[in-house]
Amino acid sequence: MEPGLVVGLDAGGTASKAVVATVDGVIVGRGAAGPGNPLSAGAAAAAASTEAALRAALGAAPPSSVVRGVLGVAGASVLASGDGLAAYEKVWRTLGLTCPMVVVGDAVTAFAAGSPAAAGVVLIAGTGAIAAEVRDETVVRTVDGNGWLLGDLGSGRWIGLAALRTTVREWSSPFAAAIAARVGCAHADDLIRWAQALPFAEIDALAPLVCALAREADPHARAITTEAAAELIRTLDELKVAGPVVLAGGLLATDTPVRDGVRAILRGRDVECVPSRDPAAAAAWLAARPVSGCTPEALHSALVGPAGERAGRGVQAALRSTDR
Repeated sequence: MEPGLVVGLDAGGTASKAVVATVDGVIVGRGAAGPGNPLSAGAAAAAASTEAALRAALGAAPPSSVVRGVLGVAGASVLASGDGLAAYEKVWRTLGLTCPMVVVGDAVTAFAAGSPAAAGVVLIAGTGAIAAEVRDETVVRTVDGNGWLLGDLGSGRWIGLAALRTTVREWSSPFAAAIAARVGCAHADDLIRWAQALPFAEIDALAPLVCALAREADPHARAITTEAAAELIRTLDELKVAGPVVLAGGLLATDTPVRDGVRAILRGRDVECVPSRDPAAAAAWLAARPVSGCTPEALHSALVGPAGERAGRGVQAALRSTDR
């Protein structure tokens, strides 16, 4: 095989994902493994997950065929100055890759997963929430991302905490009954004691329930999701940046009432907003862009757009067929 492959990596807090593609935008391999974020999983464990995902994506492709790679990871600036980068560089060497590996922030890949523009804004709302101005593969400025205690306004955890506060205040409501049943508390005092222990995984898991209740027109749930959207817009407005807005994270890149609220506000202002799709494929696009003969827009459409998604599903189906 002649040289001509690129690698895109998304080292996420839930999973590590890898995409291998040709420089002209054909996805030829995908892989996934455990958490790859060194800030939450630790550098050694995160690097091991990333290695597993990348090994699966590469398949039988010789390392010499890979000409460039991009790794998207949270806390990229911290990673570059600590031991985390060395752990990822070891993965590169272990797999026999000699091409350059470029490390960018996960906000960069999230933006690239929605737009081929050179500059713009990404608004991310998952467990946490942050708005970032991205320019030339660099995060120029951010607003929020300050953690649940000091910020992350409108995030999944913010919604979960808001649901608990509403529940103890409106204990006799159907909304409170649904929340209390989900966490297994029969009395308000039990819920208060339960919440004081800060069981974050269970608190975070309340966000999908609140969104579902909002879809069913529960007034308390709708008030929470409406306020979450307003908080996210306020965060976005602090950046004061023109350009496309990419919506990323579980609350904004999928069908939720929070996304509906944010999109409605932005469209009312005639602001272009697009969903973030696949950050690993976006990382592959960033890797291929300097070495491809395709235009950035055509390459982006091939790797990250609907055509890229269909190709990715085809690769996954082929892999499952091979496994059987």
